[in-house]
Amino acid sequence: MFTRLLIANRGEIACRIIRTARALGVETVAVYSDADADALHVRMADTAVRLGPAPVADSYLRGDLIIAAARDTGAQAIHPGYGFLSENPDFVDAVVDAGLVFIGPSADAISKMGLKDAAKTLMADAGVPVVPGYQGDNQDADHLAGQAADIGYPVLIKAVAGGGGKGMRLVESPGDFAEALASAQAEARTAFGNARVLIEKYIQQPRHIEVQIFGDGTDAVHLFERDCSLQRRHQKVIEEAPAPGMTAQVRAAMGDAAVAAARAIGYAGAGTVEFIVDGAGGLRPDGFWFMEMNTRLQVEHPVTEAITGVDLVDWQLRVAAGAPLPCVQDDLTITGHAFEARLYAEDVPAGFLPATGTLDHLQFPADARIDSGVAAGSEISPWYDPMIAKVTCHGPDRATALGRLSRALADTQVAGCVTNLGFLQRLAAQPDFVAGRVDTGLIARHDDLTAAVVPTAAHTALAAVHAAGLDAVVPHGGFTLWQPLRHLVNLRLAEADLKVALTVQRDGIAAEVAGETVMLRRVADGWTCDGMRMPQVAVHARQITVFGRDPVTFDHPDPLARRGAGAGGDAVLAPMPGLVQSVAVAVGDSVQEGARMVVLEAMKMEHVLRAPRDGIVASVTAAPGDQVKAKATLITLEPS
Repeated sequence: MFTRLLIANRGEIACRIIRTARALGVETVAVYSDADADALHVRMADTAVRLGPAPVADSYLRGDLIIAAARDTGAQAIHPGYGFLSENPDFVDAVVDAGLVFIGPSADAISKMGLKDAAKTLMADAGVPVVPGYQGDNQDADHLAGQAADIGYPVLIKAVAGGGGKGMRLVESPGDFAEALASAQAEARTAFGNARVLIEKYIQQPRHIEVQIFGDGTDAVHLFERDCSLQRRHQKVIEEAPAPGMTAQVRAAMGDAAVAAARAIGYAGAGTVEFIVDGAGGLRPDGFWFMEMNTRLQVEHPVTEAITGVDLVDWQLRVAAGAPLPCVQDDLTITGHAFEARLYAEDVPAGFLPATGTLDHLQFPADARIDSGVAAGSEISPWYDPMIAKVTCHGPDRATALGRLSRALADTQVAGCVTNLGFLQRLAAQPDFVAGRVDTGLIARHDDLTAAVVPTAAHTALAAVHAAGLDAVVPHGGFTLWQPLRHLVNLRLAEADLKVALTVQRDGIAAEVAGETVMLRRVADGWTCDGMRMPQVAVHARQITVFGRDPVTFDHPDPLARRGAGAGGDAVLAPMPGLVQSVAVAVGDSVQEGARMVVLEAMKMEHVLRAPRDGIVASVTAAPGDQVKAKATLITLEPS
């Protein structure tokens, strides 16, 4: 076993690798950018080395600096985590040439699976079923449009070099193909430095089921499947293992196909073979097709660890150190069921836009597995993925595991940053999901999952009590000239102003909210309303966050501060900090509502900003390459 390991990554995966390394007695070396100087993974490691400025091109993608850090600190091996350099064959070769061990597959195996078109051909030759499509060299737009027509709409355009939904577009009709192709190619070029795409048939009721494999370069085993069908914008949200509705026959067929894929390339280490599955009519041995292979550890690996009892990072380190596979296929079994929910800093009602902020308050339940790279006080910056944590729960069966996940999400508390926590809570209770009727379109079909939170009168009243400083009020403590003391509190939620009247009475506080009156009563460790215990509250500056199911954050405006005039429909504003990729208009151009104006890259995703109304472009204040702040004015229209 190695004595010292460098982790070429950041955030929750770096922290997770450090925990296993520490259990094995292996010292760890962290690397960091200037934005991560005080990050949790830096504090957890035995040694930490600065790489450079915040942009990944100057820090976490600098393979030369990472290798130099490993040699300078005496590390014998480098674990890439996932993302960044984890699937870069040139980096693998450089690590090996430096006399170090790369914790993962060979450069040759990564190269064979790195381009989706070549991988599909290789898998077809190995007897693995593949989705009908076109993965040829001719990238002429007209030729690709013709191939899409031959395959039959709807089709998926997919970047050959990518993953995570980047460079992927669903096209449902010929008229939408040209714009979707240009957008996919632009995003692929930015994310992967390769604009080539493939076209494949879109399965109408698709499920995304993947198989965890592990090899030692000679042989391989699978550790069963995960269902990752709950997705938004091709990004996974909640994963589970095993897949609902899975039969022994289908599991064997998918497992055999995944192992065949691993053996075909002499795979070593942890990897995932992803399949697209036709969910119509139940799972069938002939109803799944190879989609891609991820030649690294996956974000959702904790659910596999929960049902198998295997520490995949432990296996990675042992096999990379020269040990054979820790077990044979017949030794592996499934115990119970597990779910993982990805908690992100993002604005769900605004289209899952990434968010930034400081985590003023962060608390997780003790009875769930929490994989996180942040702590209370950490900043969610615009430079990296906005994941806060992965919440994983295990149970003896699916219903119990899902119930535990729901409770864990309800007991999770985050304040100081917009998050998807309420969305996750609603999704975990969604009837189709609860029943195991899942497919990749489930979230898109249910607008209620992504709607803005409408707080109850009781929650609004509780926020007002804290805003007024009455959270520690005692009976008989608020009277003036024989009349109960009345407080008027102004709150703000999104763009709505809320007025709450609080009256301190002998047995509690009466609150008038939008014509409804509720009574809050103080108990030993909080408040009740109509006999129901109210959730906990966090107050920071002039923000009040009420936790529990569907947590909501209210602003308590300073009555002496005047709200600045907004640009209304006359401007295109940056919804978040980001990098301007392109500007599609110039001063004097006539535009129609919805026209493409600016493409902004933020947190590894492309966001198209469109005209808010018909009009004439009055000014353009952004140019490609500009790094802009949230709410910065990028384009203005002449007054209507």
